Amino acid sequence: MTTPAAEPLPDDVETLKAMLLAERQAHRAEVRDQALLIEKLEHQIARLRHDRFGQSSERRALLDQLELQLFELKEDQAQAAMPIDDPPTQTVQAFTRRKPARRPLPDHLPRERVVYPVPQACPCCGGALHKLGEDVTETLELVPRQWKVIQHVREKHSCRSCEKITQPPAPSHPITRGRAGPGLLAHVLFAKYGLHLPLTRQSATYAREGIELDVSTLADWVGASAATLMPLVEVVRAHVFAAERLHADDTTVPVLDVGRTRTGRLWTYVRDDRPFAGADPPAAAYFYSPDRGGAHPQEHLASYVGLMQADAYAGFNRLYETARKPGPIVEAACWAHARRKFFDLARLNKAPIAIDAVARIDALFAIEREINGLSPVERRKVRQERSRPRVEALGTWLRQQYARLSPNNQVAKAIAYSLNCWDGLVRFLDDGRLCMTNNAAERALRCIAVGRHNWTFAGSDAGGRRAAAIYTLIETAKLNDVDPQAWLTDVLARLHDHPAKRITELLPWNWKTQKHQQKAAA
Repeated sequence: MTTPAAEPLPDDVETLKAMLLAERQAHRAEVRDQALLIEKLEHQIARLRHDRFGQSSERRALLDQLELQLFELKEDQAQAAMPIDDPPTQTVQAFTRRKPARRPLPDHLPRERVVYPVPQACPCCGGALHKLGEDVTETLELVPRQWKVIQHVREKHSCRSCEKITQPPAPSHPITRGRAGPGLLAHVLFAKYGLHLPLTRQSATYAREGIELDVSTLADWVGASAATLMPLVEVVRAHVFAAERLHADDTTVPVLDVGRTRTGRLWTYVRDDRPFAGADPPAAAYFYSPDRGGAHPQEHLASYVGLMQADAYAGFNRLYETARKPGPIVEAACWAHARRKFFDLARLNKAPIAIDAVARIDALFAIEREINGLSPVERRKVRQERSRPRVEALGTWLRQQYARLSPNNQVAKAIAYSLNCWDGLVRFLDDGRLCMTNNAAERALRCIAVGRHNWTFAGSDAGGRRAAAIYTLIETAKLNDVDPQAWLTDVLARLHDHPAKRITELLPWNWKTQKHQQKAAA
């Protein structure tokens, strides 16, 4: 095998120096790129190892590939002529959970006394015994639920004079020709969407209790109940979009398709005025879409004008345009998203810049905790005096750090995210109605994240829309400290006979007030 002859080197000393410098610069760039790739792989591996939900076989395979690639890069780096200094390390304090306190058993529960017998005479001398007191130890017990059949009896009466037959009208049922009472329907709905129990598990549970209810029957009940409750869902959604400020977010939901599952989306829009002492009750509206196209939030928010707190999803950009009809939505970005990118680097890579960034952002959150629940005017005043200097200093510091780093550096990417969203991030300083984070929407999506690990997928697009409707009711009830199952039971029993013009009386916050008034009157 022959090799090409090497090109002759020039005799000019200056040319040789220039060639040597160019070679050295190319070598430094190669080593720098290699170090950045090593940092990226170490960060990915650390995140996989920190995955709190365990390792699937696919994740394990990916981790093995990343580790193999990392080991090869480190071997190449060790052979390089120019070593790279290790960055200084700092420690990040771990979060320590408090031990749970043992709470007393609820006072409203009935008490059943079990008195243990004592001897009739003193076991020592045989003398008479006199009671000095007693020691009571309480344990919580569960009585299994009871099934029953309610017979709706309509007696017929006839008149002896005119022979006319009189009979009371048939009572309304929650679902047409349904054999399930409102309590059972509410239980099935809440178990599926509130407790994340698929209908197959519910059917098996009922069978163990001696009640045979097929999954197809339960599915029919869920669909009919959702149709019955839709007027109430629309009222809740209208209440949400009447807000001055919204939280918006979305999450994935697997949807069954022919021979596979595809990825749909559930969107949530949350109205919660409690952080700025708003008087209107909180509520959450959910919508389903088969994909994540920007046309879906544009349709959901077609009539909304106001403030919206969200992440940096590009599909929202059309909503922020000044020419939008009926008007532009004002964007407010989420500091929790910005902090999370630094926190991962601080926790896993011990990056000094990330650690400093987290500390600076945490100082802003500390101020927010102090002013939570105050009026918008008071919140803005505190932010102008205490938060604005910190935010401006943070912005200057981030720009300085970004100028020193390579764009491919993980810390630089975290800084770039914050700087790209900077106008939205600092908007909370000038408006006391805004929060620093979009956590209200993320909390509203937590039920879906937990649920999809149980029910695995939605059966169809119609099932996704049905889930969005029921989630709207259940999560709104929870936001108002209302028992969703008790509320749904009463609503399903009354909705058919309730005047449509007074449907707002059945909203969770109004229903709660009515129950308190009835309890006080009794």
